[in-house]
Order: sequence, then C-alpha cells, then structure tokens
Amino acid sequence: MTTHSETRTLPYTAQQMYDLVADVPRYPEFLPWCAAARVRSVTPQGEAELMEADLVISFKVFRERFGSRVLLNPHTLHIDTEYLDGPFKHLKSTWDFKDVEGGCEVRFYVDFEFRNAVLRRIIGVVFNEAMQRIVRAFETRAKELYG
Repeated sequence: MTTHSETRTLPYTAQQMYDLVADVPRYPEFLPWCAAARVRSVTPQGEAELMEADLVISFKVFRERFGSRVLLNPHTLHIDTEYLDGPFKHLKSTWDFKDVEGGCEVRFYVDFEFRNAVLRRIIGVVFNEAMQRIVRAFETRAKELYG
C-alpha cells in the first residue's frame, strides 16, 4: 500500500479550490502524466453528485486507463474518489477544503496500490515526489485561474 497526505494553505477560497479539483475533464490541461479524461456519468445523490470518470495516465513507457467513482459534495466542500477498474489493486483519495483567514486550507489524502509489480517498483521510488508534483500542479492551475 502506498499513501500520501498533504495539507496546504492557499490564497484562494475553498469554493474556488473545490471547483478546480471537481473539474475532472480539464485535468489533461494541467496535471502531469494525465493524457486524457472522460466523464462517463454524473448522477445526483441527495446534496451530492456521483461522477464516474476515466483518466488515462502516461508515465514513461506505461499508458493506463482507470475508472473512478467520485463523490462530489459541494455543500461540505469534500470530494471522495474510489477505484472502479484499471491497473490498481485499490485506490482511494479524499480532498477537503476549508476557508481560513487569508485563503483556504486544502487537505489531500491518497492510498493506492498497483496490480503490476513493475509499476509498483517504479512508482515506489518516485511516489512522494510525484504526489507533491500533482498537488503543485493544482496550485499552479489555481494561480492561473484565480491569481
């Protein structure tokens, strides 16, 4: 199992950061290694929405598609993602956004494991750096959109 968590305070509103992370179709525009994104469906679920989406990840010689179920809760500014299909044994992530003085606090957590032992070894070596790069990509995108 591979996990990573990060908390950042950014000079944007919690709503702005929530909207940025919830906009899955735009991920290929700014996320490293994200070659494509497709929303399969969006279904209302009470005050939340349940999105099923596919991402295509390209890393070195590997190109893999995986599906996720994303629970978007705009009222609590919380996003839960769980794995549907693809190259993982499992994948779960959460995003929480909270307004604080001078901006917002963003909390990110991911827990996953690849099925493929070669991918596990490659990612294991660069995992923390890769996760930090992804979080920085969201920060850079926020600056472009809101800064």
